[in-house]
Amino acid sequence: MPREQGRKVVASNRKARHDYAILDTYEAGMVLTGTEVKSLRLGRSSLVDAFGHENNGEIFLHGMHIPEYTQGTWTNHEPRRVRKLLLKRDEIAKLMGKLRDDGVTLVPLSVYFNNGYAKVELGLAKGKKAYDKRQDLASRDAQREINKAMGRRSKGMD
Repeated sequence: MPREQGRKVVASNRKARHDYAILDTYEAGMVLTGTEVKSLRLGRSSLVDAFGHENNGEIFLHGMHIPEYTQGTWTNHEPRRVRKLLLKRDEIAKLMGKLRDDGVTLVPLSVYFNNGYAKVELGLAKGKKAYDKRQDLASRDAQREINKAMGRRSKGMD
C-alpha cells in the first residue's frame, strides 16, 4: 500500500491566533502509540488548553486530547497523556532560550499528517491584551472593506 502524500490537517487551534501574538513557528513530530494514530486518522483531536513545556532538555506537549480509539482493546491509550515532541537538538536549544523570556509560551497551532507522519505546528507565542485583540479585529474589518471597494472598482461598479 503506498504511503500517503501531501498534508491532511486533523485539528487546528484557531483561538490561539486570537489570544496570542505568534512570534515564530516550528514543526515537530510526536511520539504516539498505535491507537492514537488511528484515532488521529479519523480526525479526532482537540488542542484546547494544550501547551508545550520543556523538561530535562526535551519538549513535551501537555493537555492535547486524543479520544480513545473505538475499536481499541485493553491496549488503548490515555486521552490526555503527556506526549514527547521530536525536534532537532539545535531547535530545542533555541526554543529553551526563547522560552526563558518573560511572557512567552509554546502553543500548538495545528495537528496534521505530512506524508503519512503525524506532526504538530508549534507557535512561540506572547499573550495579547484585550485592546490588542480589538485592534486586530478593527484592522481586519478595515482590510475587508478595502478589498470590497477594490473589487467593486475593478469590476466597474463604482
